[in-house]
Amino acid sequence: MNPSDQAYLQKVTAFITRTTLGEPDGRTQRQLLFIRHPYAGVQIPAGTVELGEEPVAAALREACEETGLCDLHLVSMIGYQEDHWAEDVCFIILDTIVYARPDRTSFDWARMPRGAAVRSLRQAPGWLHVAFEEPDRWPDPQYATYQICGWVPRQAVAEMQRRYFYHLEFTGKKIEEEWDVFSNNHTFHAFWAPLEGLPIVVKPQDAWLEYVTNQVGYNFMENTK
Repeated sequence: MNPSDQAYLQKVTAFITRTTLGEPDGRTQRQLLFIRHPYAGVQIPAGTVELGEEPVAAALREACEETGLCDLHLVSMIGYQEDHWAEDVCFIILDTIVYARPDRTSFDWARMPRGAAVRSLRQAPGWLHVAFEEPDRWPDPQYATYQICGWVPRQAVAEMQRRYFYHLEFTGKKIEEEWDVFSNNHTFHAFWAPLEGLPIVVKPQDAWLEYVTNQVGYNFMENTK
């Protein structure tokens, strides 16, 4: 399979900041928003660009859906990365039925959504045999809780993804320091953290912060809206 022949799966990550008065000294403080997934640990709001959607629109939509905050304004498009995770990793770019055989008349009891990362197992003309696994990553990463294995049409799969990083600023009224949001069949716990004391973020998302702050040299303290 030649990566140059395949479309990219587009992803977005939203770094959401706000300016508030710290306690007890009342000094101005910049904070970054995080969400705690019930089974995957602390994350940065992120998601998949829908078909026909602009990446910046996807960043604003995903941020609103995952955090409940919709009073958000674009500060900057920080940059983007192109990823090819591993030799056998591919990405679903079209919602697709999963078949038991490389044959549309075979069993078709499962589906895979756009954005899923899968392992490529083998090929047949016009088809790819793939496996999807949903692990428990937090707090005790031992088990795969959900697995799908089957055949999908080759045009539904890409070998590369491009991730866009955006800085968004919350400009709404004062809200709580932390709260719960139900999204994507999970209850996320959103919370603000000062830039001087950020939490440990789940892998591979921890590399996003390193890329933005160290490789790109982006400064959330200086860049405001």
